[in-house]
Amino acid sequence: QVQLVESGGGLVQAGGSLRLSCAASGSIFSNIAMGWYRRPPGKQRELVATITSIGSTGYADSVKGRFTISRDNAKNTMYLQMNSLKPEDTGVYYCNGLSPTDRGRFGSWGQGTQVTVSS
Repeated sequence: QVQLVESGGGLVQAGGSLRLSCAASGSIFSNIAMGWYRRPPGKQRELVATITSIGSTGYADSVKGRFTISRDNAKNTMYLQMNSLKPEDTGVYYCNGLSPTDRGRFGSWGQGTQVTVSS
C-alpha cells in the first residue's frame, strides 16, 4: 500500500498563509484524482479541494478564491496553498484519493497536519 504523509501545518494569524504538502510513496499517485480534506474541531471531515491526474481543480465554496491545489506527479507530491486564512479554516488537514476505490489503494488515512488560525 501507498503511504500518505501530510506536512506544513502550523499556527497562523487570520489573514496569513500556509502551504501544505502531501507526499505519497509508490508509483500510483500520478494516476489518481486527489483531494485535500479537513476535519474542523468537533465536526466531520470535509472535502475542500480536488485535483485530477491531469490537473483540473475544484474547490469548496468556503475556500474558493483563497486556496490553490496543485500537484507534481514527478515528485509524487500534492500541495495546498492557503491564503487569507480565517479562524474557520482551523482543523486537521488530510490528503487522500477522491473515490473510495482510490482511497483504498492508499490504505489508511495519514496522520494529517494541524492548521490553527487565530483571530
